[in-house]
Amino acid sequence: MTDAVLILEDGRTFRGRAYGATGATVGEIVFNTGMTGYQETLTDPSYHRQIVVMTAPHIGNTGVNDEDPESGRIWVAGFVVRDPARRPSNWRSERTLDEELAAQGVVGISDIDTRALTRHLRERGVMRGGIFSGEALLGADGSRLPDDVLLAAVQAAPAMQGADLAGEVSTSQAYVVEPLGADGAPLAEPVATVAAVDLGIKSMTPQRMAERGIRVHVLPSDATIDDVLATGADGVFFSNGPGDPAAATHEVELLRAVLDRRIPFFGICYGNQLLGRALGYGTYKLGYGHRGVNQPVVDRLTGKVEITAHNHGFAVDAPLDGESTAPHDGGRYGRVVVSHVNLNDDVVEGLSALDLPAFSVQYHPEAAAGPHDAAYLFDRFLELMHTTGAQKGADD
Repeated sequence: MTDAVLILEDGRTFRGRAYGATGATVGEIVFNTGMTGYQETLTDPSYHRQIVVMTAPHIGNTGVNDEDPESGRIWVAGFVVRDPARRPSNWRSERTLDEELAAQGVVGISDIDTRALTRHLRERGVMRGGIFSGEALLGADGSRLPDDVLLAAVQAAPAMQGADLAGEVSTSQAYVVEPLGADGAPLAEPVATVAAVDLGIKSMTPQRMAERGIRVHVLPSDATIDDVLATGADGVFFSNGPGDPAAATHEVELLRAVLDRRIPFFGICYGNQLLGRALGYGTYKLGYGHRGVNQPVVDRLTGKVEITAHNHGFAVDAPLDGESTAPHDGGRYGRVVVSHVNLNDDVVEGLSALDLPAFSVQYHPEAAAGPHDAAYLFDRFLELMHTTGAQKGADD
């Protein structure tokens, strides 16, 4: 077993064992409360440049397979667990989690008190951290580096605020996910066509739309309005993704071009924050964010409480009560309501435009991994596209 050290930017230090690759990694350190779904978490592009702490004590029990990843690689900057599984026990397992982390060069640490670490982050807020093991702990003369040298490396790491990261995780080439029928067989003709802007999209998201008969054109984050219109889209979708929404100027301008044309819009997670900014509302950084699969959210339209999957460190600053006029450009986008609210802390979890065909939620209705309470939102998007299309046809 190789020694490893985790150091937070405020100097708090945890000593444990190397898990996965050895070396050094730095990033914003956050915690995920999910009891399951570590493989989906690791491969979620929204975790780019973040070190993830799993609060569940036993990780790696089901190993790793090639069916569950949400993208083509692991995106987390580092991984922190308490008790890694000695060996996986699942019929779908193809290799151990430790082997997968090492193969992809992901530096991790195990055998630390993740409960104490999580409480520290809850009390003081997420911050930068670093994991160091193997030769990364040694100086040029082979002696152990003092902790203050490692701490300086952590404090030199870039902060998440102001980071524009969607372009670093987005696809470089557009691709199409074809529609499926109720029996899972391909459909000759889609029931609708969607242009999905990849800001860090999870593979399950276009799959959920394809299962409803939608043809999905997945576009890079630098797509233009001409690229969107060239797909013949009946609707536009903005995905989840990493970074500070205040830095996403191109994506916000693209979304305003969509809203100006009254093309139906649906956004999740980062897409919700970008809708908020396109409408003229602000965004802010949460103290420690929402990351896990057990966040209670109320849908104000139906009064239903949903248990939802989250992964976000920023939120929209919009009035919780009643209607408000979207602040951008003298209110040209009309009235907006906060459609969903987190029952733990009253954070805005969804927006709905009343004078435009646009809505969004802060959480993940595709829920990979997680509950399926919010899967109906894809149906709501399909209905919005059909209703808007019918209205345009009547107007013509």
